[in-house]
Amino acid sequence: MSFGNILVGSNSKKPHRITKMGKTKQDRINTVYGGGGQVVILGAGASIASTRRNSEIGGKLLPSMDNFIELLGLNEIVESLPNHIQAKNFETLYSNLHNDNPNSGEILEIEKRVFDYFSQMELPNEPTIYDYLVLSLRPRDLIATFNWDPFLYQAYNRNCKIADMPHISFLHGNVAIGYSSVDKRCGASGMTSKETLNYYPPTKLLYPVHKKNYNDDEFTQTEWERVKYWLNHDSTKIVTIFGYGAPATDIEAVKLLNEAWGTSNQRAMEQFEIIDIRPEQEVRKQWDNFIHSHHYDYSTDYFNSSLARNPRRTFESYHQHILPMTPDEMFSASNPVPSTFKTMDELWDWHKDLVDAENEWKQKNPDFDADFK
Repeated sequence: MSFGNILVGSNSKKPHRITKMGKTKQDRINTVYGGGGQVVILGAGASIASTRRNSEIGGKLLPSMDNFIELLGLNEIVESLPNHIQAKNFETLYSNLHNDNPNSGEILEIEKRVFDYFSQMELPNEPTIYDYLVLSLRPRDLIATFNWDPFLYQAYNRNCKIADMPHISFLHGNVAIGYSSVDKRCGASGMTSKETLNYYPPTKLLYPVHKKNYNDDEFTQTEWERVKYWLNHDSTKIVTIFGYGAPATDIEAVKLLNEAWGTSNQRAMEQFEIIDIRPEQEVRKQWDNFIHSHHYDYSTDYFNSSLARNPRRTFESYHQHILPMTPDEMFSASNPVPSTFKTMDELWDWHKDLVDAENEWKQKNPDFDADFK
């Protein structure tokens, strides 16, 4: 017996044709679970992928560690340094400078230029990968980014009136985010709270040095506590790594993530997902400690990931395919989001049925805290 164009044999000369099994795309839209959760961890590759698909509004490029010095115009600073400190790779350069003198004038000037460059960046008016991303998840989920650019924050702001948003964490600080130590709250960098009138000074950016102290300031500590809590929570069943290469200066960060997630044997039923343009064998080896056996997915494109195949229903899809209660669930259809939208209104209109189904579910389950964290 097969479950496609199904023909089932019998003692009669002609087989019986039966109805095709499996839930439909509309079933996927209407199926809403209260629990579950997904953590998405973003590296520079996510922002580079976004700007290559949809250019930053002013044409600014997202630098990598290899072209960082050139793009930010740091060449004259590098050329003025002693030969043993000079480097073409920004990670190496900054580490050399920091090891030599962490309070040097060169470091202060570099940090100023970095902040100015990234703080001037802005998403274009059309839908970007970041817009698709924040709309793909719900309050039970978390997006944690290592990136300094403001794209995640900007996407969150312009989509939050359309649908309930996931939580977000900024693990290395962010040019768009300020933090009030008085209010113990984040806000737009340089702005004041409407409620308390307290100021949100810019958060500290963590630079590529081998020894980062994630407990050094209250904001960074809070952001890391959030992502560790999410990773450790039993309800978190999917982790997606998007464009994060885990560079040598992030060894401490990867260790913290691994400790929170647990060993691969402790996560025998969870699914690990990698979105990366590097070869599969390379990234599979890099994240080996996080993956149980064959429980991982790999893609080179956001639109081939779980986030795009079943936006706002990633856990529902995981549960029905990994732990199906019926044959129909096992063969349930996906609801992939089109990658061709040209306007934000088109993107929002497509998500409307998903959001309506969630709102209906919330009305029927008023006592359930969908934000399980």
